[in-house]
Amino acid sequence: MGTGGFASGPVLQVAQWLGLPTLIQEQNSYPGITNRLLSKKVDSICVAFEGMDRFFPLHKIKMTGNPIRSMDLNVNSSKDAKQFFGLDKNKKTLAIIGGSLGAKKINELIASKIEFIKHLDLQILWQCGELYYEEFKNKAEESVVIQPFVYDMNQFYNAADFIISRAGAGSLSELCSVGKPLILIPSPNVTANHQFHNADALARKGAAMVIKENELPAQFETVFTSLVTDNVAQEKMSLALKSLAKTDASKAIVNEMIALL
Repeated sequence: MGTGGFASGPVLQVAQWLGLPTLIQEQNSYPGITNRLLSKKVDSICVAFEGMDRFFPLHKIKMTGNPIRSMDLNVNSSKDAKQFFGLDKNKKTLAIIGGSLGAKKINELIASKIEFIKHLDLQILWQCGELYYEEFKNKAEESVVIQPFVYDMNQFYNAADFIISRAGAGSLSELCSVGKPLILIPSPNVTANHQFHNADALARKGAAMVIKENELPAQFETVFTSLVTDNVAQEKMSLALKSLAKTDASKAIVNEMIALL
């Protein structure tokens, strides 16, 4: 089994030469060159997005989703989760996910928009990344909680009412299960611009709003305001996200592997 990239490519190629069963799991909506090459001879292709027959043979495709951590999301846990982070349990929260190291452009955006966000009667739960914590930690205040890294993502997701995130495949699979109104800011610094393609796939389903990094100065306030002030749009987005969730992806992929054996 391979998930793309230079590490798994040669292994699966040799397995194919030896006549062994092979499977690839493509996490993104736009596959990399390794999986596109391997797809010609693999026995099965597990995917997480619709429309992947643009790249792979249709008869090999299995819609499994991407494996995600176990989720414990309960609407009744929201107040407890907010208190866990030292936030006001009765106030709506914007949660920002910057990845383990952080996302510079997102951090700079939030730092410049704190007063704007607070003006919309929101508090902020901001995971800025370990790489940027020293730079931004002085922005913390009563209604702005900043952490370099979040170890308990269930608490984080439960505390959130709105989420801003990058658009990596793993994150999006989790966010579909979470089902909270979502703005995606794809990283442009990835192979084949796959984060934009991932985000666009959700946006076309009505499951997220997308803002490109270079459009943040012009669009952020308008897009964000339209989301947080429109309860109907929020509900539709939550339903669209949850309709895309594949919570049993790990089991589905393992079952496909077992079937090949």
